[in-house]
Parts: sequence; C-alpha cells; structure tokens
Amino acid sequence: MTRERARQTIQSGARWESLVGYSRAVRCGNVIAVSGTTAVDAEGRLVGQGDAYRQAQRCIEIIQASLQEAGADLRHVVRTRMFVTDISLWQEIARAHREAFADIRPATSMVEVSRLIDPAMLVEIEADAIVDD
Repeated sequence: MTRERARQTIQSGARWESLVGYSRAVRCGNVIAVSGTTAVDAEGRLVGQGDAYRQAQRCIEIIQASLQEAGADLRHVVRTRMFVTDISLWQEIARAHREAFADIRPATSMVEVSRLIDPAMLVEIEADAIVDD
C-alpha cells in the first residue's frame, strides 16, 4: 500500500507562472522545491539593473518568502543552483549567497548560461529545502 503525500503549490502571481504552467514553489511532504527565481518586484519589474549582487539578493528574498509560505525558511535549504549570464560576476553573486547561507551551507552550483528570459537579468536561483523539524 502506498501513501500519497499532500501537495501544496505556492503561486506568486507572476505572469510567467500561468504562461509557462509552473508554480513558484511546490511542497510535497517535507520537501520543498522553489522554481528558478529572478530579481523582480511585485509588478514584475527588474530589481537591480546592472547589479549582480542586488539581483542575487532579490532572488534570495523571493525564495525566502516562498519558503515561508510553504512553512519553511532559508535554514531548511539543502541545495541551491545559480544560473548566471556572466561568470566573471561570480564574486558579487557569491557574496549575496554567502550572506544568506553562511551558517546553512547548502550544496550549490553556479553555472554560466548564455542568457535568461530578460537580457537584463544577470542571475536566476533555484532552491530545494527539507523541513526536518
């Protein structure tokens, strides 16, 4: 006999969610997956034009809010993935990541990609979390 875990989807209201057909985050049992997150404000406008550090900070702010809505926090994050359009900016992006995760130390990757959906976006971050308490 299998037991199906409850599935909770988190929506931010971003226009991309309905256009693409995805959720900001999905929680199944104690596992939470947060979709690729870019630095936008509530109206979908880019935050931190030309500033990789500020964009990474904003991505993490959105991830944190999504996790909180799913009943978790950054301390539950076990893995992040960072997609960057210019790997030479890695130190700025890493600084924002370190400020949020220095004591948590999730597994992570930083990968250079040719571009993101908006050419002005410099970074996109995903996160996976496990709620163990």
